[in-house]
Amino acid sequence: MMPSGAPVAVVVVTHNSAADLAPCLESVCADGAARVVVVDNASSDDSVQIARRFGVEVVEDRENRGYGTAANLGVEHTSEPYVLILNPDTLLRAGTLGSLVTRFETDTRIGAVGPRLLDSDGSIQQSARRFPSIGTAALHGFLGLFWASNPATRRYTMADWDHASPREVDWVSGAAVAVRRDVWDTVGGFDPGYWMYVEDVDLCWRVRDTGKTVWYEPAGVVVHAIGTSSGSEPLRLLWAHHRSMLRFERVRRGGRGGPTWPVVVAGVGVRFLLTVVKQAWAGRKRVRR
Repeated sequence: MMPSGAPVAVVVVTHNSAADLAPCLESVCADGAARVVVVDNASSDDSVQIARRFGVEVVEDRENRGYGTAANLGVEHTSEPYVLILNPDTLLRAGTLGSLVTRFETDTRIGAVGPRLLDSDGSIQQSARRFPSIGTAALHGFLGLFWASNPATRRYTMADWDHASPREVDWVSGAAVAVRRDVWDTVGGFDPGYWMYVEDVDLCWRVRDTGKTVWYEPAGVVVHAIGTSSGSEPLRLLWAHHRSMLRFERVRRGGRGGPTWPVVVAGVGVRFLLTVVKQAWAGRKRVRR
């Protein structure tokens, strides 16, 4: 890519993302990324060919080793002072990269920044959240399946905040997260132990552990079609999500060996089963219609 005024390398991780990739790359290139790297996780569609048409660097992995591992591989091919990890089902609005850099440059203590994420209809995605306590996580995990606006979920997702102003947060969505290069190197990027999901929570936890902060920057805007990049293999992805929940509790919060660990394992297992039943029921209702 030609150098630009935004010293940001963008890493896009793909897996059978042909339907979304061209608009994503078009928006990234138009916003002046200094470098673009597409890491393809063993796609069987035209993702690689589409990426190459844009003249970006393409790294092919013959095995789908997960989102975080692929992102780490892509970052290894860059050297810019800031790196933005991006889902392929996203579109950058003009000026987003510059806004993220400006936020970093306001305070050297900032280690990671997440832009404002919007649904395709323009509504806000609650992409900046709190680290939940065990109690809040349990209530959100179960009540959120059937009552989306319950108090625990609203607290966890910061639903009562209008997302109109920049602020420090606990963590931001990995669908679009920018990290300062030296901080990325310090924490070692994503933990490859997460195949899919929760790797963003874990990354921000470790960024904050270094004494750096995580910020939300609404001046940078990314449209994100939720679910498009993970629409295949739903049961496998659902299981990966719940496994990642357990890994986070065990690795970052020292769950294994503690008195609450058996309860956590049982709770996550029950939630997985309830989610499978809920999705199956929803699918059955759609077929009936």
